Amino acid sequence: MKAVYVAGPSDVKIKNIDAPQVGDGEILVAMKACGVCGSDLEKIYGKYSQPSMRLGHEPSGVVVQVGKGVQDFKKGDRVFTHHHVPCYSCHYCTHGNETMCQKYSETNLSPCGLAEEFVVPQWNVSHGGVIKLPDHVSFEEAAMIEPLACCVRAWNKIKFEKGDSVVILGTGPTGLMHIMLAKSYGVKDIICMDLNDFRLEFAKKFGITSTIRSDDPDAYKKILSMTQDRGVDVVMVATGSISAIEQAIEFVRKGGTVMLFGVPTKDVMMSVAMSKIYSKEITITPSYAASEADTNQALQMIKDKTIDVQKLVTHKFTLDNSAQALEYAHKGNDSMKIIITNSETLN
Repeated sequence: MKAVYVAGPSDVKIKNIDAPQVGDGEILVAMKACGVCGSDLEKIYGKYSQPSMRLGHEPSGVVVQVGKGVQDFKKGDRVFTHHHVPCYSCHYCTHGNETMCQKYSETNLSPCGLAEEFVVPQWNVSHGGVIKLPDHVSFEEAAMIEPLACCVRAWNKIKFEKGDSVVILGTGPTGLMHIMLAKSYGVKDIICMDLNDFRLEFAKKFGITSTIRSDDPDAYKKILSMTQDRGVDVVMVATGSISAIEQAIEFVRKGGTVMLFGVPTKDVMMSVAMSKIYSKEITITPSYAASEADTNQALQMIKDKTIDVQKLVTHKFTLDNSAQALEYAHKGNDSMKIIITNSETLN
């Protein structure tokens, strides 16, 4: 069968490998759709700051085989599979830091989500890492449960109120998800910033307040003019750019919150004026990945159309064209969410 691997810097290979064997408590899933994520691109074209180099962690598909002892799933089930599942009992988990759990990083799909078929380990199967899909949720929509869950987790970690203002730095696919979440949560003023004009124009379709190019020298003045000279309540940094973090500290109001959501390059450093953070009482909070609670919340939003993730899909590629898909996503000239499929017909 075929699977996609990082062969080296800026190098993706599709390899023919032996079909994975299903052990006790495990299930085998035929991938139907898998989203391309910014972390996938960082693994290929950058220096990823997390340990896993597996590609494809947004897969949905159909169960084709179940291992001995599996009772909750059967052949033919349409499912979303989460690549990481925590233990729920360690010090991190009991303090709401599930994505810091040691078990979380140890649980992976094999060989990866970007494969014709993949095995879901027993731990994931028995601890909520596999979710059956309602018939009205397509495989494409299900492939966006995981990134939406990551966005949901970020909003769950910060304080905000209806009528607040937000600047979203980075209007890629997750940046657009943050727009939709902000609107669903009652955020009044949504300002989007990016260097990519296509993405800024795309963002306007979602009823935002304003767009500003990230290199606009008057960006800060424009934000002040829209917020009674306060600055925004929340800055969502949906990019790994260090300059965006620097801008976030400027744009946020006194007592406001900066959410570090984008994946930074490994070992990247920055200089911060700590006196400014202290004197403005800025809260800076990072958010990494998602828990099963976030995943289920995201699925519910997709099920009831609170968040219409289908609006984000601009391109689809087959698994055979994965290298092209990943390169296209990396350039980002005229694309938003890119989906890789393993069948011509998605139900």
